[in-house]
Amino acid sequence: MSRPPLRHAEPPWPRASDVRARQAVGWVPYPFHSFVLKVHSRCDLACDYCYMYRSQDQSWRAQPRTMAPQTLERTAGRIAEHLAAHGVDEAGVVLHGGEPLLIGDKALARTVRVLRAAVGSGVRLHLALQTNGTRLTEERLDLLGELGLRIGVSTDGGRAAHDRHRRGADGRGSHARVDAALRLLASEHYRHLLGTLLCTVDLRNDPVRTYEELLVHHPPAIDFLLPLGNWHTPPPGLDPSGRRTPYADWLWAVFERWYGARTRETTVRLLDNLMVLLLGARPQTETLGLAPVRYAVVETDGSLTQDDTLRTAYDGAARTGLDVWRHSFDALLRHPGVAARQWGAAGLCARCRACPLHQVCGGGHYATRYRRDTGFANPSVYCADLTELIGRVRRRLSADLAPPGQNPDRWQDNRPTPSEVV
Repeated sequence: MSRPPLRHAEPPWPRASDVRARQAVGWVPYPFHSFVLKVHSRCDLACDYCYMYRSQDQSWRAQPRTMAPQTLERTAGRIAEHLAAHGVDEAGVVLHGGEPLLIGDKALARTVRVLRAAVGSGVRLHLALQTNGTRLTEERLDLLGELGLRIGVSTDGGRAAHDRHRRGADGRGSHARVDAALRLLASEHYRHLLGTLLCTVDLRNDPVRTYEELLVHHPPAIDFLLPLGNWHTPPPGLDPSGRRTPYADWLWAVFERWYGARTRETTVRLLDNLMVLLLGARPQTETLGLAPVRYAVVETDGSLTQDDTLRTAYDGAARTGLDVWRHSFDALLRHPGVAARQWGAAGLCARCRACPLHQVCGGGHYATRYRRDTGFANPSVYCADLTELIGRVRRRLSADLAPPGQNPDRWQDNRPTPSEVV
């Protein structure tokens, strides 16, 4: 099937005309199977790197604090409608914010009941809650267990690393409260509730120590998040020339410690996915690879938006003009920003498509590709770091898998030059 050329040089990219052109040659979107519900739009922390409150887009100020009951019911109905229309019998919903626990226990229980009732017994619904951990008590964990919610917690490791960024509006750190909550979650009674620990990489923190501080809580998974930045606001410490790769160095140190352990201690999502991709499989992730994006975001007022991380690009980058009152989730699938992230390699810029690593890196996180003149049709600002990390992990796997006597480096290392990266 022939593909119409994507007009990457025309800012901003992608455009509605690109979607129409793809549809004209037979493109059909993948349905959503995951939904992020912003049940509360405010937070009880004031983290200095937060993409919700410290980014270019400040639209959170106009959002209702909580999702009203009628908005929740309409959203649940739209989710059920979408799943039924596409024959999806297993889906996930993440209660998000802000801080979702700010809605209170009664509203939380009602939210879960409404969602389960809407989708019915024919859909296996996985419910999760993403929290900063400061409001997790034994009583609340008992409730979350009764409701069948898995709990993801955001934490940056030990006290010094965590409290450098994750503070309250009064400037006081939150580590003591989060650590106490994580110790509860690590106990035998609540361990089944713990999901993924999310940790934002800070180059000032020792990588191995950070990993081991997180490992103390026996999480089933750890997700190391690269700080959100783009070509106009680069991440802290990143070398724009690509000659140094500090983020690759940091993650490589974690890889060596994690991969070299005698037993499998936990899943490190970014590194697991990287290995899976290098071995030829296809993980379900937006961070790496070319798997289609299949999640939708609903704000407290019922607006349908793109990923919150796009708020770091420019004011309005995540907005779509759609809402649950007037539009189905199918309408969101046809939004250019969502559609472009379902096109695989065809959704990458020409430079990325020409790179032999694009099947692995997937062009990097979508938000990190942004430039004012070309929109999102660029390599990730982390291109050099991703290239270096992929090369190191690839060589390590090749050496471990190569038969005795065979040259382990059977892939050519095609690291771009600094000028090619930029």
